[in-house]
Amino acid sequence: MIKVALTGGIGSGKSEVEGLLAARGATVVDADALAREVVAPGTPGLAAVLAEFGPTVRAADGSLDRAALAAVVFPDPPRLARLEAILHPLVAARAHEMEEAAELRGDAVLVHSMPLLADREHAAGYDLVVVVDAPDEVRLERLVAQRGLAEQDARARMAAQASREQRLAIADVVVRNDGTLDGLVDQVDRLWADLTARTTPRTS
Repeated sequence: MIKVALTGGIGSGKSEVEGLLAARGATVVDADALAREVVAPGTPGLAAVLAEFGPTVRAADGSLDRAALAAVVFPDPPRLARLEAILHPLVAARAHEMEEAAELRGDAVLVHSMPLLADREHAAGYDLVVVVDAPDEVRLERLVAQRGLAEQDARARMAAQASREQRLAIADVVVRNDGTLDGLVDQVDRLWADLTARTTPRTS
């Protein structure tokens, strides 16, 4: 099984590439999805977040109010670090469980999709690091126009992650996502061909 790290800054289109790889047969472990899973109602993760940040980040139905939490942590690096200290071990444990299950099934390509790889310097643990890249101004425009974020909030979220230069420095493969969807699909097709070639046993 080949282990691929897929990363990209917020607004880069990492989730789009993740979906394209999944459609081609990759097994995906999505850190963003796991971060939501580990703070679902009734979980120890949610209890820990509420204990740290208080009732203002709890929605009326008892779930986590993610927008309220984002407004608290993204402008405040120390508080963001405290949130990450709660979430990262929980996400890592769940990702490890999913990876073990993939190995038992004999899956060929496992993609760990994560936004913070460049920040935590874990690139060495993967066979290939794929970075989805777009210029900062393009990412900012997407966050404002497509996600409805205020420009100040969008800039705060971008600033809370690694820089574009830091991500590109760890890349084995760069998927450029500042053009057309067809162009993105073509790049993913080439990437998938490379991944499947790596997992196909060579015959003498």
